[in-house]
Amino acid sequence: MPVVVVESPAKAKTIEKYLGGDYRVLASFGHVRDLPPKDGSVDPDHEFDMKWEVAADSKKHLKAIRDALKDDQTLILATDPDREGEAISWHLLEALAPALKKGSDVSRVTFNAITKAAVTEAMGKPRQIDQPLVDAYLARRALDYLVGFNLSPVLWRKLPGAKSAGRVQSVCLRLIVDREMEIEAFKAREYWSVHARLATPSGAEYDAQLVQLAGAKLDRFDLATAEQAAMAVSAVSSRALTVTGVTAKPASRNPWPPFMTSTLQQEASRKMGMGAKACMSAAQRLYEAGLITYMRTDGIDMAPEAVMAARDAIKAKFGEKYLPKSPRMYKNKAKNAQEAHECIRPTDMMLSPDQLKVSADDQRKLYDLIWKRTIASQMEAARMERTTVEIASPDNQVGLRATGQVMLFDGFLRVYDQGRDDDEGEDSARLPAITEGEAAKLVGHAFDGEFTKAGDRTVPLPRAPNGQRAAPGLLMNDQGQVAARQHFTQPPPRYTEATLVKRMEELGIGRPSTYASIVTTIQDRDYVRKDKNRLIPEDKGRLVTIFLLKYFPRYVSYDFTADLENELDEISAGDRLWREVLGRFWKDFSKALEGTSDLRITEVLDAIDDALAPHLYPPRADGGDPRVCPLCGQGRLNLKTARSGGAFIGCTNYPECRYTRPLSAPDGEAPVGDRVLGEDAGDPISLKTGRFGPYVQRGEATEETPKPPRASIPKGWDAGSLDLEKAVQLLSLPRPIGPHPEDGVLIEAGIGRFGPYVKHGSKYANIADVDEVFTIGMNRAVEVLASKQTRGRGAAAAPLREMGEHPDGGPIQVMNGRYGPYVKWGKVNATLPRDATPEDLTVEQALELIAAKSAKSPKKAAKKPAAKTAAKKPAAKKPAAKKAAPQKAAPKADD
Repeated sequence: MPVVVVESPAKAKTIEKYLGGDYRVLASFGHVRDLPPKDGSVDPDHEFDMKWEVAADSKKHLKAIRDALKDDQTLILATDPDREGEAISWHLLEALAPALKKGSDVSRVTFNAITKAAVTEAMGKPRQIDQPLVDAYLARRALDYLVGFNLSPVLWRKLPGAKSAGRVQSVCLRLIVDREMEIEAFKAREYWSVHARLATPSGAEYDAQLVQLAGAKLDRFDLATAEQAAMAVSAVSSRALTVTGVTAKPASRNPWPPFMTSTLQQEASRKMGMGAKACMSAAQRLYEAGLITYMRTDGIDMAPEAVMAARDAIKAKFGEKYLPKSPRMYKNKAKNAQEAHECIRPTDMMLSPDQLKVSADDQRKLYDLIWKRTIASQMEAARMERTTVEIASPDNQVGLRATGQVMLFDGFLRVYDQGRDDDEGEDSARLPAITEGEAAKLVGHAFDGEFTKAGDRTVPLPRAPNGQRAAPGLLMNDQGQVAARQHFTQPPPRYTEATLVKRMEELGIGRPSTYASIVTTIQDRDYVRKDKNRLIPEDKGRLVTIFLLKYFPRYVSYDFTADLENELDEISAGDRLWREVLGRFWKDFSKALEGTSDLRITEVLDAIDDALAPHLYPPRADGGDPRVCPLCGQGRLNLKTARSGGAFIGCTNYPECRYTRPLSAPDGEAPVGDRVLGEDAGDPISLKTGRFGPYVQRGEATEETPKPPRASIPKGWDAGSLDLEKAVQLLSLPRPIGPHPEDGVLIEAGIGRFGPYVKHGSKYANIADVDEVFTIGMNRAVEVLASKQTRGRGAAAAPLREMGEHPDGGPIQVMNGRYGPYVKWGKVNATLPRDATPEDLTVEQALELIAAKSAKSPKKAAKKPAAKTAAKKPAAKKPAAKKAAPQKAAPKADD
């Protein structure tokens, strides 16, 4: 029977169900070949010849496909419908070529959704492998290899502690670092707004904002001080006001287009806090289950039959009034929507989220998002009425404006509204009935806490003139009728994964299949950390970015990277030759590499030190020179590197002065300088800052005591507010609690490498709270130790979850291990991926993990006899081994 090859077992299972017993469907488990991580895998001197290597894990899968082809030489490659999927099919064909006889029938099929109709239709339209798409993949893979493999060693040698540099990842990192520098350089600007509480003759109240003062239009920064705001409040409260105009205008809002990859990742981040990697993982599962169309796409158009199905669903679920007279058509804005032409949508529009049968919560939520966005994209517009009321004094010295909005018909908003990256929402207040020419009477109102939007900040104010009372960030007249609110301009916000993907898309950096991996890689390398969903550059990320901007500016340029992405798109369209694109790139890039060969580390550090000076040496509160050493007062602070890698700030007066501190303190903390906290038992107790953070020390280093007693500041403690008492407590650890009631062996409490603990002889047990180290008593310590013993070797761990029976027999369980949860089946233990949770794991995912782990086990076992045999033989090869040059660990190329 014909052999169909797809990427994953889950996809293979779904497709085999649709094709029936006439086909054999096997999984390749992703790419089967890649460039070996060693020098020479891409050879620029021989037209960028590439040496491919079959992955060890893939040999078993290739053998299974070869064995299947012995019975039938019909091979159908059905990998994903994008550049990466085309590349996998090409690799499979190249690797299987020796097993294919002359005249074998090899074809390629693609489908945008894994449904019976789509798969059946695709099988009837076979084609050959799209070589331009493969060429675009080859160019991208060679580029990433050449940049990663050649630039990373330069970083290692010239910037100790740096890991590696990827082609697009470095540009993405630059975006985050540039934004952080914008935030640090930002100077807040004060301004005020004035608001009044008014009433109609019938007594209905509404709010209005001052828009005209002294007969002139009031701009944002015209009221720059509390004094000016107080005068404006007085001007409004001392005048009679009349309604001079009422304007009501109809307005409408059209729905958003269906999702493509970037907008799905953005919305999943906004509404569910889901990272790009987790979003694509959940989408992959939905696609493989046949629930949504392919999830890597930069297209927003929808197949005609899908549009009609969406309209049928709208009519059935919401009624005729929510259905536009004609279908909505969305035009794709991408220059080259080649990755997959249709939007991300449900395969069955009638399958609403409440009918979905999936166990994973993230998949359920993501399907809900996709279904609602797709249905809403074909619904009627929302209709509103927006009203503007103008109010003025008889002398036209003061003018106010009130705005309101009324929803006349909710339209698509009944189903879905897109989230926002900022904090500002639309004004949806409903105004009372107001007539032109009527009086607008000032009425008393407690304004405290109102008018608070992004940019407000509460500060204490001096007592204002004219009898107005002071309040935090607020000025009011005595009757509380008019209020002025203080605001400050805000720096640009840090990127979230959603806004970063959006910015990359705007700049033309990356493509649908690469967004998630780019954002994930810079976090995995510790160049960026995520805090409260915001991306913050680590110090090493800043160092790498400044180094690349200084010595490789072209290759972290936004325009250059975007142009190169466009050239790759042109290759995929057949408009460019991939070797020519690589040739032009390598000619300039190799020259830039040569230009760094003579650089000294001190020269690099000085250049980075100058570039990062505003960040490394922030202004001092006393106005002094921030680069003067706070310990000795003579040396100057500058950037240094440690023997173990990494960088820190140190004094130029070393070794006489040993002051050091990290590059930066945590958010909101000023760098901690060395200082003496006091004396204890005749010894000075000092707070110092070392390469690994702040610590306390008893006494000073002498010839007799070169390393005096020290203790690191525990995580969660504020070093800036540390006092003598706490410092002495830290230095006195471990703290004796007393002899154990059963054996008399001393029990101690302390803080170690893995956090706070209690110790009984050689047995340790962790405790949760650092502060408990100083208060824990005997009863609690014995309880903690006993609890640890119960959980130890003597008791078998209870499964976190029972998954059911394996098809080959035996239970599948999810266990909690030392390094996290894992799937257990017999002797096979498969660790869960980082983005998976035991609660959401499906049986299909568990089987896939077991299959992948099982594929590795025979190879490990097979090596053991060979190792034993080798041990019995005389060491005949030792002289030859001595002659060979020592091999260095090959650097790993960046993807």
